[in-house]
Amino acid sequence: MKKLILTLALTLPLSAHPSEWTGAVVGISDGDTLTVLNAERRTVKIRLAEIDAPESKQAYGQQSKQSLSDICFNKDVAVDDHGTDKYKRTLGRIRCGGVDANAEQVRRGMAWAYRQYLTDTAIADLEDAAKASKAGLWADSSPVPPWEFRHGGAAKAVVSSPVKKATPKSGGFECSGKTVCREMTSCAEAEFYLNTCGLRRLDRDSDGVPCESICR
Repeated sequence: MKKLILTLALTLPLSAHPSEWTGAVVGISDGDTLTVLNAERRTVKIRLAEIDAPESKQAYGQQSKQSLSDICFNKDVAVDDHGTDKYKRTLGRIRCGGVDANAEQVRRGMAWAYRQYLTDTAIADLEDAAKASKAGLWADSSPVPPWEFRHGGAAKAVVSSPVKKATPKSGGFECSGKTVCREMTSCAEAEFYLNTCGLRRLDRDSDGVPCESICR
């Protein structure tokens, strides 16, 4: 019996939830990102795993942010830590006052199931139910997923308009369908798309300089 107990002690994990920690929500960035003050009095930005909410400038972006605020702001939170993303945000499944915020955002129609990284199929089921009932963003006939919006989905109206020919000083550029910085061949072309084609998404911080990675 003692040998069996020793074997179990060596093979069982030390904790059922070794990556879980607690804190209080002190900030809401958008519909899938918030800030938690942890037990060490440090703030940690959390990106909700399994879901993707509308960007702030998208339809329902502000409603999604408000929804997450209603669920979590100023509440105690338990974070199931999933590590960090490339932006050094902690990825996590969180419970605010006992409510699974990731699932609740999808249930309310305030976020998509992020199927590219989805591990919990229940989230996809909640999206299907929200879509069927036209909850939240699903009231629109064809909402643009945020991962498409981030790659130019919101610029369709711009590029589908009649082509504008460049002036001689524009270097021969024309509004021919490019939508993101990585498609620009030079800073001059990026400036043309910003100022002549009206592609404002190239100037994310609204300082008048597009595609700062090539227009420094």
